[in-house]
Amino acid sequence: MSLARHVSLALVAFAGGAVTGRLADARPKDASAYALLDQLARVLVLVENEYVEPVDRRRLVEGALSGMVSALDPHSSYLPKEDYSLFQADTEGRFGGVGIEIELRADHLVVLGTMEGSPAERAGLRPGDRIVAIDAQPVRDRKLDELLRRMRGAPGTKVDLTVERDGREGSFGVALVREVIRVVSVVGKLLKGEVAYVRVRQFQEGTHDELLRVVGRLRAEAPGGRFAGVLLDLRNNGGGLVDECVAVADELLGPGVVYTARQRGKVVDEARSAAGGALGREPLVALVNEYSASAAEIVAGALQDHRRATLVGSRTFGKGSVQSIIDLPDGSGLKLTTMRYYTPNGRAIQAQGVEPDVLVPASGSAPPAVTREADLEGHLPAEGVTPPAPAATPAAAASATPGESGDVLGVPRDVPEDPTHGRDTALSVAYRVLLRVVGQRR
Repeated sequence: MSLARHVSLALVAFAGGAVTGRLADARPKDASAYALLDQLARVLVLVENEYVEPVDRRRLVEGALSGMVSALDPHSSYLPKEDYSLFQADTEGRFGGVGIEIELRADHLVVLGTMEGSPAERAGLRPGDRIVAIDAQPVRDRKLDELLRRMRGAPGTKVDLTVERDGREGSFGVALVREVIRVVSVVGKLLKGEVAYVRVRQFQEGTHDELLRVVGRLRAEAPGGRFAGVLLDLRNNGGGLVDECVAVADELLGPGVVYTARQRGKVVDEARSAAGGALGREPLVALVNEYSASAAEIVAGALQDHRRATLVGSRTFGKGSVQSIIDLPDGSGLKLTTMRYYTPNGRAIQAQGVEPDVLVPASGSAPPAVTREADLEGHLPAEGVTPPAPAATPAAAASATPGESGDVLGVPRDVPEDPTHGRDTALSVAYRVLLRVVGQRR
C-alpha cells in the first residue's frame, strides 16, 4: 500500500473520530507504519478532547503534515493553501507587495534593498534599515514566511512598518500602499570596451525571454552589434525554475550536457544544450558568490565543466537538490526533494557548491558569517565519490568600502562603465580577467 493510501486512511479516521479511548491508552502498539498512523490519529483525538482550550482540527492536521515533511531535509515542505499561493507568486515573479528585499536576522527584518520605482523606494527605505513591527505587530519570534505574508497583499491596500535606522534615535513609522510588483530577473549594461554586463537575479517564469530582450538591446548599442566579451553576474541568485535555467544555459553553451540528476544513486534525468546560442561565442566570465544557489549553481557548474567561462568570486552555496512541486486537491502544495543535481563532469553540487577558478574575498559589506547548505541542520550530504573541484587561484583584492548604501549582500547595485577601479571587488577582477582573455584572442 502506498504512503498516499496510508495517509488517506489516517485522515478518514480523523474525520470520523474513529480512534477513542482513555488517556492511559495513548501508547504505540508496535513500530509498523499502521501503528504509527494509528498513533497519530490517537494523539489528534486526545488533543481535541483534552487540550486546555478548543483547537482547530485543520490547523492540527496541517501542523502534522508540515512536521512530517520538514523532518526530511531543509528544502522539503508542506505548503498550506495561502503559503502555496505565495510560493507560486514568487516563481511567476509577480505579486502584490511593496518592493523590498529583506532578510531575517535575530529579532528584526533587515532591508537588503528596494526595487526601482517601488513603494518602498519612494518611501525612502534604505539598505540596513531594521523593520521591528508590521501593522503594529512585532516581528520578534516570527518565521520569515509569516512576515512575508504580512508584507504582501492585494494591490491598493495599506501596510504600516515600524523601522529603526542607524544614526537616528528611536523608531519611526513608514506607511506603504501595496502595488503589483513585477520582479525584473535580468538586467544588462554595455561597459567600456564593448563588454556586455548581464546580471540574472533569479530564474523565474520568463527569465529566458528577458535575457534575449536584454541581449538584443545591448547588441543594438554595441558597434556593429558585436560584443568583445560577456560578464555574466550570478551573484545573490538563489535559483528558481530549472527549465528557465536550462534555457539560459542553452544560450551560453555549445552542444552538451547542462546537468544530470540522480535519485537513489541512478541517473534519472539529463538536460542538454544545443549549438547556436545568443551568447555562445564571445569570451565569457561569470561571477558567483556564497549566495549563488541551486539553478545558478547548475549554470555555473556547466560553464566551468565545458571550459566555456572563467568563474570569479567565492564558493557557491551548495544547494544541489531537486524539489518537485506537487499540487494537492485542496489548493495546498508539496515541495519534495526528489533528486540531486550533478555537473556535466559528475561533480556533486549538493553540500559542496562550485569553487570558482579565481577566488575573490567577499566584500566588506557582506554579513560576516555565511551559512551554506552544508551548515543547515538536516541537510542532505553529497552522494558518491566525486573528483575534487578545480583549485581556485587567489586574486589580489581591490579596496572595498563596507556598508555602502545600495549594496545587497555585498554586491553594489550600480555598475560603472569601467569597473576597473570601482568598489565592487569581484566585478573589477572579473572585468580585468575578461579583458585579458579578449586581448589574447586578438
